Amino acid sequence: MTLHLSNEDARRVFLARQGLSRPRGALSKAGLLELIHAIGFVQVDSISTVERAHHHILFARNPSYKREHLTALLEKDGALFEHWTHDAAIIPCAFFPYWKHRFARARETLATRWRSWHENGFETYVDHVLERVRREGPLMARDFEQDPVAGKRPPGGWWNWHPEKTALEYHWRTGALAIAGREGFQKRYDLTERVIPAPQLAGEVTGEAFVDWACTSALERLGFATSGEIAAFWNLVSPEEAKRWVEANRDRLEPVLVAGAEGGKPRASYAFAGSAALFDSLPAPPSRLRVLSPFDPLLRDRARAERLFGFSYRIEVFVPAEKRVYGYYVFPILEGDRMIGRIDMKADRKAGTLDVRRLWLEPGVRASQGRLDALDAELARLGRFAGVERTVYLDGWRGD
Repeated sequence: MTLHLSNEDARRVFLARQGLSRPRGALSKAGLLELIHAIGFVQVDSISTVERAHHHILFARNPSYKREHLTALLEKDGALFEHWTHDAAIIPCAFFPYWKHRFARARETLATRWRSWHENGFETYVDHVLERVRREGPLMARDFEQDPVAGKRPPGGWWNWHPEKTALEYHWRTGALAIAGREGFQKRYDLTERVIPAPQLAGEVTGEAFVDWACTSALERLGFATSGEIAAFWNLVSPEEAKRWVEANRDRLEPVLVAGAEGGKPRASYAFAGSAALFDSLPAPPSRLRVLSPFDPLLRDRARAERLFGFSYRIEVFVPAEKRVYGYYVFPILEGDRMIGRIDMKADRKAGTLDVRRLWLEPGVRASQGRLDALDAELARLGRFAGVERTVYLDGWRGD
């Protein structure tokens, strides 16, 4: 029997699964770890137009979030580690044994691909970097000022990476090195056995158990999904592996038809058998207005977000300025269970202001005084979190 989910119910389920329906309350360090475990991962990004993505993502779920708790969990407690999902992300260390399969897959592809960037001496760089980290402890890319092959650092390679940076990233992606912490936003690399706690470091899972975990845990965090969405969640398994998992687990799953936004065509998906009662028990999101990070996991799968929320969103950082529809780094706005608009703003830390350049509301969303007051209150909260004192609305911010 097929479960039918209305668009409103589908949004409610997904928001709850992504941690956006939780009561505000005081968020302890243990509570923060539980939150990250529940949503799966938190993307890391270097852009700090207002606040770095990982901090903003967690703040949106609980304004009492404290950065020092995240640092302690990452750098002192060994409860979190940093690695790759679809992008760099903070991940519970409990999941580390599954990432060993990712390391093995990366070793099959990266050495050949990255060797071509530095045609002469790639193995020398790889060996040299690992030996220095083993001998000296945590190092950053900037600590490699002398090239072991040429005697001086040659021009940068891909992404302006010099050969030692490429070697550091190779060892990180393939598991020999781990991120021990960051200075500013620069990674400190150390031997994995000196970063990851012994129980997780020693953990081993079979290939079959790895695929089952990757697909099961993805569906748990999505609520309902297609096989492609299951594969994309962690980006650990291929779409073909996710399809085979669905076929092999039909007895655990039930088909779901998910209504699209604004009367869009229903999407055939899957959920765990018996999900209807569980979905009914999930809370509705709070009605308050929240500004999300452009990298918020709610919107990472742009096609899914557009189907569920009727909200077409793209980051235009890499779009030439003259071709941007909105702006360099524009923030989506969530109100209750609806995406109601986007806002272009930047924290001017020298002036102590959050400068609002432009607000766009979605068609049919009124700029009522109550809504604008709610936005102002949210910007004040976000500004305080980012370390600025007041909000400044620049000329033309309403598009006048």
